[in-house]
Amino acid sequence: MILEEYEIEDAALEAEVLLRDVLKKTRVELFLELDSELGQQEYAAFRRSIRQRCTDEPTAYILGRREFYGRDFLVDDRVLVPRPETEILVGKAIELARDYEVPLLADVGTGCGAVAITLALELPESQVYATDISGDVLRVARRNCRKHAVSIRVHLLKGNLLEVLSKPVDIITANLPYIRTVDLPRIGTVSAEPRLALDGGIDGLERIRQLCRQAGSKLRPSGHMLLEIGEGQEEAVTMLLRSLFSGAKIDVLPDLGGIDRIVCLSLA
Repeated sequence: MILEEYEIEDAALEAEVLLRDVLKKTRVELFLELDSELGQQEYAAFRRSIRQRCTDEPTAYILGRREFYGRDFLVDDRVLVPRPETEILVGKAIELARDYEVPLLADVGTGCGAVAITLALELPESQVYATDISGDVLRVARRNCRKHAVSIRVHLLKGNLLEVLSKPVDIITANLPYIRTVDLPRIGTVSAEPRLALDGGIDGLERIRQLCRQAGSKLRPSGHMLLEIGEGQEEAVTMLLRSLFSGAKIDVLPDLGGIDRIVCLSLA
């Protein structure tokens, strides 16, 4: 298999996903028709997809979509591909938001809008602000808002982190860049994703640090902030939050691999 020759992880599964996309079939339909031959156009399209994947282009970019929290979101090379671990952040935010009659949330560095839109869909009474510094990124998020019919409740704002937020909110969520500049991958699918969404500066915490310093005036007195972090960053982030928010409760949630992944700040 070509993908195996290029050392693509889970090559068989990746090939299956690309083939199902070309044929517009479910997994069950594909396996029920294993003896069927590809037409000339189908074969050519499948080969094009395989070639793209062999150049380290993420499968999500080839398909033009990515599943997140059970829903499809449009993605392209302007935005970071949503990760499964970010669903932990969303799940915790939903849990916390249940305590508010009409929760007001802000998703910072929203990317394709997957987090903000999921929160709006799971919390029908909520209003969600979604900020990003890139206009190109917000155009992708706007398409997803239309796709999921939440344009009235998800308010897209262009600007640096929380600076564009006009009033305090109940919950802030953020999956900001947290990879150290020296650790940015030069090969593999991650290398094809936008550097702006990956590069966290010298120690990986540059953008997270900026956000934490802005958050004091942007959180309501009983508010919460949830931050996705990289491996080994838990201590530095919790120490920063304790210095900025004296007496606040801080919890750390692991991902499915046991890595500390989400830091949750809760004010009194």
